[in-house]
Amino acid sequence: MTNFTDRHGASHALPAPEADAQVRADDRGHVFHSWSAQALIDPLPVAAGEGSTFWDYDGNAYLDFSSQLVNLNLGHQHPDLVSAIQQQAGRLATIQPSMANDVRGELARLISEVAPAGMQKVFFTNGGAEANEYAVRMARQFTGRRKVLSMYRSYHGSTSTAISLTGDPRRWANDGVDNGTVRFFGPYLYRSPFHSETPEQETERALAHLEQTIQLEGPATIAAIIIETVVGTNGVLVPPPGYLPGVRELCDRYGIVYIADEVMVGFGRLGEWFGIDAFDATPDLISFAKGVNSGYVPLGGVVISDRISAAFDEMPFAGGLTYSGHPLACAAGVATFEVFRRDGILERVRDLGERVVEPTLRTWVDTHPSVGEVRGRGLFWAIELVRDRATREPLVPFNAMGADAAPMGVFAAAAKKGGVWPFVHFNRVHVAPPLIISEDDLVRGLTVIDEALTLADAAAVR
Repeated sequence: MTNFTDRHGASHALPAPEADAQVRADDRGHVFHSWSAQALIDPLPVAAGEGSTFWDYDGNAYLDFSSQLVNLNLGHQHPDLVSAIQQQAGRLATIQPSMANDVRGELARLISEVAPAGMQKVFFTNGGAEANEYAVRMARQFTGRRKVLSMYRSYHGSTSTAISLTGDPRRWANDGVDNGTVRFFGPYLYRSPFHSETPEQETERALAHLEQTIQLEGPATIAAIIIETVVGTNGVLVPPPGYLPGVRELCDRYGIVYIADEVMVGFGRLGEWFGIDAFDATPDLISFAKGVNSGYVPLGGVVISDRISAAFDEMPFAGGLTYSGHPLACAAGVATFEVFRRDGILERVRDLGERVVEPTLRTWVDTHPSVGEVRGRGLFWAIELVRDRATREPLVPFNAMGADAAPMGVFAAAAKKGGVWPFVHFNRVHVAPPLIISEDDLVRGLTVIDEALTLADAAAVR
């Protein structure tokens, strides 16, 4: 029997390797997986997790360089979060949302205290997709308008309105579910749709494009603009200086609600409580999930501006969920705040991002012919891989599958063989480890990725 050692030095036994076969049989026989052709996948059975590492049943350890789905901000099996859930379960496991509950109210207060000024109310959901669904529903009810503008390079969730807002190919099979969405191009200097050469040009031209879209769609028909503060799965696209304040100004000018989708970057990923804090703009609604409690129990929500929440003082809000603000989830959320403050999580994210990750990734632009650009902030980075730096041709085609995606598959396999579970999407490698990762593990993981990139270099023009 294989053992693993937790962060306190205690040894724990993994389940017997023979259990792997039963897990695989149950999964392949009965679990229907998301976003997958069911016969073409072979999910890895995971036996245990601790901190920044998880193990399979054979005892192979993997550094979790994607924080699962960029949600495990405090890592696997954090003792404070586990204890909070256990204690809450022993006292009050669940209660309906129409009743007041201490941990739900406490977490809402804690969130409002770190949100931008003038945002005192929180509506809880079960996850990020629902958070965006309800943010849009609030904006539509508040404005009496229908349309919502979102970026082509975006992901907002897989429920009906959220998938319609999404720009990436996962939307294609679901088009028409919500016919009130309109898409626009956001800033992306490396592949600028506006032919910009500087961040300043990209900001100016992207805002002009957005305003033209507003005018052509009719400002009086538009309820909201929803933007991932830093575009996540679709590229870790950090907005250029002035862009988000410019969006805020356009929303003010045309009476449009500004929704900041912080499902992925909220709660420390960028070294801020909310990512928007780094960009000098204040939205009307902030959707969140993932890092609020590291996904230990499903939880999401919407932080609401006082102006919008006041509109529902006498007018009922048309929405609700049976498990909204579940006590077990909120208990983990309260514990998350305690850990962040006690352990200086925001400060260490900024430090590791600036001192370790950014300098290391910048060198790869010089040492790897396949690396076209690196970009990011805090512990959230993307390495964009290309076949040809001169033309910026992606290493694999857009939305590549099968043999077309082989160079990325070869890279990912090498990283896993080196003990790092990577985040790979299209022609990019994302770096998004748990925020509690040790500096030694962070450096080790980056070293494995550095070595695996030599296989991507083989497909690039030198």
